[in-house]
Amino acid sequence: MENPAPQNNSNFDLFVVGAGPGGYVAALKAAKSGMKVAVAEARELGGTCLNRGCIPTKTLLHSAELFQQMKEAGALGISAESVAFDYAKIFARKEAVSQKLRLGIEQLFSMNKITLLRGNAKILNANTVQVGDEKFSSKNILIATGSVPAMPPIPGLDLPNVVTSDGLLARADAPFPRLVIIGGGVIGCEFASIYSALGCEVTIVEALDRILANMDREIAQNLSMILKQGGVQIFSGARVEKIEQAAGTLNVVFSQKEKTQSVPAAGVLVAIGRRANTQSLFGEGFSVASERGAISVDENFRTSVPEIFAIGDATKTIQLAHVASAQGAAVAEMLAGKKPNVDFSVVPACIYTNPEIACVGITADEAKARGVPVKSGKCVMSANAKSLIDCQKRGFIKLVFHAETDKLLGAQLMCGRATDLIGEFSTALANGLTREQLARSIRAHPTFGEAVSDALQTVR
Repeated sequence: MENPAPQNNSNFDLFVVGAGPGGYVAALKAAKSGMKVAVAEARELGGTCLNRGCIPTKTLLHSAELFQQMKEAGALGISAESVAFDYAKIFARKEAVSQKLRLGIEQLFSMNKITLLRGNAKILNANTVQVGDEKFSSKNILIATGSVPAMPPIPGLDLPNVVTSDGLLARADAPFPRLVIIGGGVIGCEFASIYSALGCEVTIVEALDRILANMDREIAQNLSMILKQGGVQIFSGARVEKIEQAAGTLNVVFSQKEKTQSVPAAGVLVAIGRRANTQSLFGEGFSVASERGAISVDENFRTSVPEIFAIGDATKTIQLAHVASAQGAAVAEMLAGKKPNVDFSVVPACIYTNPEIACVGITADEAKARGVPVKSGKCVMSANAKSLIDCQKRGFIKLVFHAETDKLLGAQLMCGRATDLIGEFSTALANGLTREQLARSIRAHPTFGEAVSDALQTVR
């Protein structure tokens, strides 16, 4: 369902390179503003998020968590004997969900008369993009090429069954019975949740002193405990030295507290993060300013070449799909002569483990380190009725306020539906709401959300 390619030298108002969550949102918004828009994409529509990230991992997580719940259903008075999973069907559903969303993007492109070009795009100058053998001119160009998995210089990464998140999600075979994950960040922890729930032996090797090192310390401690209770081994402060293969088994060799150890694996997931996907993006003799491959932009997402903009993971920004989408929409609004209305200083972060984790703003420790006076409140979810009804694991809601102005500074949630609840606090932060203003709302019972009211009552 793609539009026919225009003839050479077609004049566009906006040419978008990359059809991920930043690129396709920008293209649609620009087209709805009356601009003539083209989008070039070498792979599937939807980018990493829809095909190799957010959507497929959450689809797998849903199946894995349902399988785990069914095994534990006896405690709820439900008999579910011989519970098993068919990974081929789980994989097929993952593919079907992504395919349905891709088709939706194609339909929107067609409805909004956006020209879709399949192939690698190369930016030749400020107003020219080449796709295949054809060249296209445009008043403005938007780079939205996303990111790719980062690969550390560890010997053995080229061995069979050593994969990145892209490779692991592409595997239709049964899960590795023993999986070692290098990296205890968001990607590593989500995959640990998936594969441990499916009965795999999972080990996380993290170089920093704890998993989720950029999150609230209590969140990291709670998740470590929950993962360990589910059978996951965690080695923190551990640096991987090499990966070896012997007798059909992979051995991940790492050092921890000056002691060398190793753990066997059928598969190894390298999940140390992602880097900007900007290689081979520009023609010979032309480029824009960048730093270590990430494109440099100003506050309006404009590069060192005024006609070229860049958003999302291709830049030095927070690597989140919803950030890229908001940035893409902002660029389209600016090109249409409008002023964007989004506060880019307020960015929620979500982790889809069990329980879910979501944060926005700063923690009490971060505020104190900046010399900001704070007061805080906390509700432990063991007293929340909905958490007990849904058999939720240990969790909490923490709220941080400025001690003098009473304005919300941050929220840290680890509970059921945390990724939905965080929206309330993102709105509050963006609008400078105070504890008193948040406390005015009546929250329904029984819900996870009523714990927000409980947390507000404990603010001191």
